[in-house]
Amino acid sequence: MRLRYLSVPLLAAGLAFAVVNLSDGQTPPAPDTEASRVIRGYQIAPVRLNLRHRNRDLVGLGSYIVNAQAACSDCHTNPPFAAGGDPYLGQPIRINTAGYLAGGREFGPGIVSANITPDDHGLPAGLTFAEFKKVIRTGRDPEEPDEILQVMPWPFFRNMSDRDLLAIYEYLSAIPHIEGGGGS
Repeated sequence: MRLRYLSVPLLAAGLAFAVVNLSDGQTPPAPDTEASRVIRGYQIAPVRLNLRHRNRDLVGLGSYIVNAQAACSDCHTNPPFAAGGDPYLGQPIRINTAGYLAGGREFGPGIVSANITPDDHGLPAGLTFAEFKKVIRTGRDPEEPDEILQVMPWPFFRNMSDRDLLAIYEYLSAIPHIEGGGGS
């Protein structure tokens, strides 16, 4: 019963948002398909991608998930925004590409986000896909398997499909390696 009452304001807000977007002279977005998410993923990728020997559809989809849905940069990029590009200060958004997904953000004593850029062998965070999937599904720290990742939202990400996780992994393997530790 309660959900019915909540859905009316949400629907109204969504329609108002659509009207506002379209009143700016913009064309309506393409239908929500995987193909449109792949295209959008390439449009919003903040770094140059290495597509050699990679599934281009998965890379684009992975970029969409990482950059538009999962907000990986918020925790794994330190700081997340480049100087003069912090939207929370009313500035136009500029992702910190110098530290993009290289980790180093501190969340408390002993809790620092990991560098998830590819290692020398092209493995995101130095993990095989099987290891990456295990981390996301279980929340177990790959370096200390008895420890559960405390800040990583793995309890929610664990419900992603294997294809979505593979897309994220393929995207992460296509981004440049960046040394971690923070900075801008």
